[in-house]
Amino acid sequence: MKQEVLTEFEAEKILKSYLPIAKNQLVISQREIKLKKFPLVLKIMSKQLIHKSDIGGVKIVNILDELNKEFQNLINLAKRKKLQLQGILVQEFHEGYQLIVGIKKDPVFGHILLLGIGGIYTEVLRDFSIRACPISLQDAESMIQDLKTKDILYGKRGKKANIELLKKLLVKTSQIPLKHKTITELDINPLILNEKDAYVVDARLVLEK
Repeated sequence: MKQEVLTEFEAEKILKSYLPIAKNQLVISQREIKLKKFPLVLKIMSKQLIHKSDIGGVKIVNILDELNKEFQNLINLAKRKKLQLQGILVQEFHEGYQLIVGIKKDPVFGHILLLGIGGIYTEVLRDFSIRACPISLQDAESMIQDLKTKDILYGKRGKKANIELLKKLLVKTSQIPLKHKTITELDINPLILNEKDAYVVDARLVLEK
């Protein structure tokens, strides 16, 4: 089966109809950047690069001097790695709990929705919950309750996350394959969730060709 792997920027063009996406721009030069509120995140965009952070292809900048320096560093990094560069993604920075929300196409059960603790600890904690798509709000609630580390989200160690918003976003995510049936894999890692809002800040989408 032939597959097409979309870059984060391409994937988010599809996802923005369903989910809140962190505001971003894909640019070739610094002169094009319109986002002015620091901190900002800079990312290399290339179809040849699946895991950007593995090569240092993601930078957080807090002031204009850092932006100028790191932007050029990413351009140079892409040249050294001989990547076909689509551009540099400039993205708003958001803080909150890091979750992974994903979809996998199972040959038996069809599209499966996954929820887990995201970010750099995804592989370490391996705290996931799974349901067949599409799901209801009740299913979303049970997925959250299945997580071993759910107490973190409920404010046992700080501010409570917006659980009601998370449930609605899980339902919306589970409905994506109803329209986009060629999806074989979707990884939103992380979905940033705080006490008020949620934002997709990184995504990978694989389609059947």
